[in-house]
Amino acid sequence: MKIALASDHAGFELKEAVKHLLNDHEVTDFGTDSSAPSDYPDAGFIAAQAVASGRCDRGILICGSGIGMSIVANKVRGIRAALCHTPLIAGLSRKHNNANVLVLAGRFTASWLAGEIIKTWLNTDFEGGRHQLRIDKIKEEETGV
Repeated sequence: MKIALASDHAGFELKEAVKHLLNDHEVTDFGTDSSAPSDYPDAGFIAAQAVASGRCDRGILICGSGIGMSIVANKVRGIRAALCHTPLIAGLSRKHNNANVLVLAGRFTASWLAGEIIKTWLNTDFEGGRHQLRIDKIKEEETGV
């Protein structure tokens, strides 16, 4: 699976740990490249656009609280980003919402927990059915069709 990965400075340390957890996948790191101050929209938009365009299958974005990256990613048409703090929430984001971007809180998520969240998120399928009807409503709002 092709995964877009990005963070700001507050998520940099966790992003680097996550890279090692994703060694069975093709990862494109969209930055940032250090813990020097950076703005989450800079890397977040590029990574989300890579998922929306199909260049990457899914994305993982990390900032201090996860809120900024969630806002940024969800501004990109076709992205359904979910800020997840537990494996259960990560699973539900896939089953019910078909989330294609996972957002983590770098300042509040231990790397071992991030690993469990990511594992669940990557291995959980979308259930479709009544949930697809809801996704279709989101698409209609995005496209105006």
